[in-house]
Amino acid sequence: MKTNEVNKEISYETLLVTFGEGIGRLDTMFDDPQVRGVATLKQWIDGYETTRFTEIDDRTAVITSEYNMDSVKEWLQKNTPIINLEKR
Repeated sequence: MKTNEVNKEISYETLLVTFGEGIGRLDTMFDDPQVRGVATLKQWIDGYETTRFTEIDDRTAVITSEYNMDSVKEWLQKNTPIINLEKR
């Protein structure tokens, strides 16, 4: 019998991102998978542990992350054209 078991509630942060270019166009940053190790923006973001990228339409995505959101957000702001970045 286990005693002193603690129930940990997992909390995720969510961002709604609207890019200034189509996500397919942004994927061209990853034309050489040997350089970055991935072939798409989704693969790059999903590579952050506990982080997921879900494309909503051509320019919009929902990103969820348990604890890497600050790093993901910083990378996106430096490397992609963002029109709107909304915390949900």
